This record gives sequence, structure tokens and C-alpha cells, in this order.
Amino acid sequence: MLRRDTNVLHLSDLSVRNLRGIEQLRIARLGRATLLGGRNGVGKTTVLDAIRVHAARGHPNVLRSVLNRREELATALDDDLHATASPDYAALFSGRVPTPGEPILIGSGSGEDDLRIEVSNPDDRLSDRQVVFDRLSRANGVQGLRIVFHGEEKWVPAPPLRRSWPFSRISRRRVGESQPRGSERWDWPFVECASLGPGLPSNRRLARYWDCVALTGKEDLPLAALRLAGHGIERVAVVGDGVARHRSGGRRVVVKLRDRPDPVPLASLGDGITRLFAAGLALAAGSGGFLVVDQVENGMHYSVQREFWGLILRAAKQLDVQVLATTHSNDCVAGFARAAADLDQAESAYVRLERKGHQFEAVEYAKEDLHAVAELGIEVR
Repeated sequence: MLRRDTNVLHLSDLSVRNLRGIEQLRIARLGRATLLGGRNGVGKTTVLDAIRVHAARGHPNVLRSVLNRREELATALDDDLHATASPDYAALFSGRVPTPGEPILIGSGSGEDDLRIEVSNPDDRLSDRQVVFDRLSRANGVQGLRIVFHGEEKWVPAPPLRRSWPFSRISRRRVGESQPRGSERWDWPFVECASLGPGLPSNRRLARYWDCVALTGKEDLPLAALRLAGHGIERVAVVGDGVARHRSGGRRVVVKLRDRPDPVPLASLGDGITRLFAAGLALAAGSGGFLVVDQVENGMHYSVQREFWGLILRAAKQLDVQVLATTHSNDCVAGFARAAADLDQAESAYVRLERKGHQFEAVEYAKEDLHAVAELGIEVR
């Protein structure tokens, strides 16, 4: 993980180009916490994807996660002519058509920290990796992505990015042989990025985040988030039954209520309670990095919005986490605005994304603007 000055934001501004539906978008100012609003289809979730990909420096696991979440898979034929699904990397590019010379660019407005993702062939190679790419060139039809960050580059083999209908042909055996073990380690310094939403997180994800937080002194944050909803919650734990306790897939969250002798499953208290816990837990687990939350208001009652955002803003500063979240809720915007006004030192920003034809625009509201939004009930979604 990348170590840095905790007084400086990971990204104080953001530029996204050629990613999914966004041809070009510039957000001149990001805060310690940034709430993104706007109509459907204006690119809010794509901005969160951009943050995840940039934080991971384009790691293939994150690219696959972004594609799998939207079920963006390409059908290919293996050597035995069996249909198989693989990530549709073409779907990462604007218009779903990757074009040489038109890369995906994600970074700050200065360009110094830009992550570059572009279509590449085995011939586009570095001299010190000649052997690797010579082996790749023997795999018929193999293309891939070239990922560049801070002057260094890596190559991700992929099924042919120019697909033929209904199937593309890919040699799984040859592609596998083209990646000798240890030849292409992803050793770039990265930034932690916890992510949530828009659906409920799985027990596996909650357990993984809990393992990052347990016995670190940060367990109080998810408990404080739980208590925003009342219910007399005293303690929380992640447990498993028998052998399953040693596997994240077999674990679940339980809470101790003031008026009940035995623990009860967190899920039994409702989706909103689970989302509050997940937000506090992911924030603690993302210490020193990012937290991105899609549709942060889901399942959350309007009456807790102000307290929720106050908790998030204070903890984000303390734990050096940069938060980006999306919303469609006016109650969420108002709660965010009031919490920002309550905390004079809170670095916060509300950004409404707009789309006019193929042009994307970010309308930014500073903390002072948010105060007026909260007090006058101005519609800014």
C-alpha cells in the first residue's frame, strides 16, 4: 500500500476520459467527502469505478470486478470449441469500442498521476520483457490492455477485443502458457479502496472488512454507526459455526441487544441497520485510502442522515479516508449539507453531474453553498 502525507487528499480533483459512457469529465475539486448527484445515466457510478481502478493502478482483479458486477462478459470458444465466458474488456471503453490511440485516462487534472489503459498487441512491448511477449505473439488472436502509470507499464492478456458475432475464438491453454509465473507481478504501490452498494454487502465482504478492523481500536466506529438506528445495540461480533468460522463464507454478523440475553443476527434487524454497520465498517477498513459507496441512502431513514454524515465526516478526517458516494435522495443531500455546516473543519463537496448530448459537466457546490442548500431546501439533485 502507498504511504503518504495524511494531510493531503489522495485526489484533490479528478479527470476521467474514455471510460464507459464518459468521453470526458473534469471535477475541479474533490473533498475529504464528496457526494455525487444527478439523473440516471450521467456517470455517477462510473466515477466510483474510476476511483476504484485508479486506486488499484489498473489491477486486472479490479477491472474484472467492475465488469462482472454489471455482467459484462464476452462469449468465447476455447480449444475444445466449448463456449466460455470471460471479461468483456471492450466494455470498459467509451462506446464499447476500444480504439488504438484513444486510451482510458483517470487521474488528476495535472496529468502527473494519470492511469492510462489502452488497446495493445504483443508487438507493443518493452525490451526487458521480450521473452514474455514473444510467447504471447505465438498465441493466435491474443490482444490485451497496456496499463501505464508513472512511466511504467504492464500488459494484461485478454480475449480478442474486436469480437465477432456470436463467438470469439480464444486459446485458453496458450494464453495461460503466455504468463510464466512471476514474470508480471503487480508490484506498483496502490491505495486501499473499500466499496459498498448499491445492494446489501455479502457476509463474506463484511467478514473480510471485520478482519481488517478487529483488535485495531477501530471497532467502535461500526458500532457507533449501528447505534444511530437505536434498538439498544450494545456490542457486535462476527462469528461462525464449527469449521465454517475459519471461512469468511460461513460467517455472519451478530449483535447483543440491551433487552435480550442472547445475540441476534444483524440481518434480522433489517436492511437499513446492515447498511449503517457496513458503512462504518468499510470506512474503518479503508483507513488511509478510499471509500466509495453507490446509492448511499438506500435503506436509511431520513431522520438519521445528518448524524450519519457527521459520523462519516469526522471519521474520514481522523482515519485519512477520502469518501465518494452517490445519491438520488434530497434527504441525503440535506443531511450531508447540515453535517458539513455543523463541522467547520469538514472538507466536503457536493457535485451534481449533468449530461448534454455527449458532453459531461460537473456542477460543484462548496461547503458554504451546501449551508444554503440545507437551510433553504434548494433542489440540487
